[in-house]
Amino acid sequence: MHSRRARPTLRLLAEDLTVGWESPQPPRLLAEGSHDGLHPLSELPHPIITKAADSFGLDAANDNYVGPIACSANLRLMEIKIAQWRGGVWRDPDTGVHWLVVAGLAKGGHQDRDDFYERVKRETGSGNPGGWLPTAEDLRLLKRETAARLITEWELGVQEQVLEALREVQSGGSTRIVIQHPVPDAGQMAQVTLVVTEVREDKYEADEILAEIVPVSSHAGSDLAWRLAIRILISLSPPEQGWDRYKDSYTNIGEPGWWANRVAELEILVASSELAESEPGRHSHYAHRKHLAGNTIEGKAVRALCGIFFVPTQDHEALPPCSTCQEQYNALPE
Repeated sequence: MHSRRARPTLRLLAEDLTVGWESPQPPRLLAEGSHDGLHPLSELPHPIITKAADSFGLDAANDNYVGPIACSANLRLMEIKIAQWRGGVWRDPDTGVHWLVVAGLAKGGHQDRDDFYERVKRETGSGNPGGWLPTAEDLRLLKRETAARLITEWELGVQEQVLEALREVQSGGSTRIVIQHPVPDAGQMAQVTLVVTEVREDKYEADEILAEIVPVSSHAGSDLAWRLAIRILISLSPPEQGWDRYKDSYTNIGEPGWWANRVAELEILVASSELAESEPGRHSHYAHRKHLAGNTIEGKAVRALCGIFFVPTQDHEALPPCSTCQEQYNALPE
């Protein structure tokens, strides 16, 4: 489940890499103890970190390192180098993750006390090189990054499935897709039915779309099911307030040919492995205060008086009011 790609330990970041940063932000975050802001660790802007990630990437067949560090007496380390920088990478036998656990500069023809090799020889020869290995905090950040990576890869996969479905029905028709859970081998997450209806009537022409998103019973009402619904709707049409909802069904309307245009836009996003971004609303709406309070915290949608379905995340006072909501509100009995 974890990526095998080499990543630095927090000890190495704080103690070994005091110079050479290409950005002042990582040292500042380290000084503040803001470890969560360093995500992802394998992409931090330092030459030895970049070299480690390139040397031990996703595919073992492409590993590229100098060889084992001979002077490392009690800890098997694999050597990487770039310019004057040297690094030692340790592979966790339990997870397969590669860790950049020690780094430094080659100095004084390897005679200087601060020379990387002299330090490795001295500290691993002491019989206690375990202080270089990942700590509980390192493992916590690893799990956090793995979860984020799995969710991102899952959402990219969902977006690609939506593209294939929309490509099939863009000019009218119905299709169904099955969405798997983001955790491998965890089974089915939901079934999605997509229907596009071309309406060609006197004075009204539109391509109407219906997305029915039905999670399996074990995931119904979960945060993950809600995240899936949002990803599908954003993939189809990013404006949040363009969708109307009834239970598990979401509807929207486009001008003739609109969904074919969306297929072309999605193809670009999928090819570049980018997620479509949601577009927030342009009007403020009237909704029940009780619903707003809870759903703003939970990131869930509410229905406005006008029938619009939206997630209350914006400052409504900065937006012009919805005229239909205003009319509905004015019609309420006092």
